[in-house]
Amino acid sequence: MADTVRPSLAGFFESTNPAPPTHLGTRYDASGNFLLEPGNTVVSHLVSGSPSEAAVLEVRERMLAMPDADRLAFTPVSSLHMTLFQGIIEYRRRLPYWPSDVPLDTSIDDMTRLYLQRLDGFEGRGAFNVKVVEVVPTGLTVDGATEEDRLVMKAWRDALSVPFGYRHPDHDNYRFHITFAYQLRRFADERAGAWQELFDDSLALLEREAPVIELRQPAFCNFKDMKHFEELLVLG
Repeated sequence: MADTVRPSLAGFFESTNPAPPTHLGTRYDASGNFLLEPGNTVVSHLVSGSPSEAAVLEVRERMLAMPDADRLAFTPVSSLHMTLFQGIIEYRRRLPYWPSDVPLDTSIDDMTRLYLQRLDGFEGRGAFNVKVVEVVPTGLTVDGATEEDRLVMKAWRDALSVPFGYRHPDHDNYRFHITFAYQLRRFADERAGAWQELFDDSLALLEREAPVIELRQPAFCNFKDMKHFEELLVLG
C-alpha cells in the first residue's frame, strides 16, 4: 500500500496508521456528530457563489460519492475556510497554545472578549492569493499562489502572534488548509488506489478551474464546534 500513495496520504490508511484519529472523542464522536469544542481563530471564508467555490464544492462532492466516504465526518459547506492563525481552544489549555500572561482557566468567552480588545485597530498585512497544492482525505492543502503571497501570509501570522500572545510550535511551517472532513476510521489499504486517483483528478480539476481560491478578508471568529465560525471582526 505504501508504494501506491504519496507519503502525505499514508497516515490515513489502516496498515500505516492504526492509531485512532487525533480529535475523535473531543471534536466529534464515532457517529460523525460534532461535539462542543469552543474557541476562537482567524480565518478567511470562501467567497460564496464564486467560480472557485464551485470547483471546491465539486471536489467535496466527489469525495462524498466514494463508497467508503462514511469513514469521514464532513463539515457543512457554510463552514469552509482557510485558517490564517490558530486561536485558543477548550481542549488545548496549555503553553505555548495560550498567552503566558493570561490564566489557563480563563473562560473561552472571556478570551474572545480579550482578543477583540487586543485586535481593535489591528493593521493587516495586505491582500494575498492562495492555490491548492494537494488534495487529501480531510480536504485541501493550500499555500500562497506566489512567493510574494507566501511572504504576505507569513507577515500576517507574525503580526497576529503579538495580540494573541503566543507562537505555536509550527508557527513558521504551518500548513494552510481548507478542511472538508475529519476521519472517523482509517481507510482500508485496498482502497488506496481509488482514493489516490480521486485526489489526482481533483487536483487537476482545481488547477484547471480554480488556479486561485477566492477568499474573503481574514476575520477573527469564535466557534462552539467545527460546524460554524462566526465572524466577529474583519481584519483590514
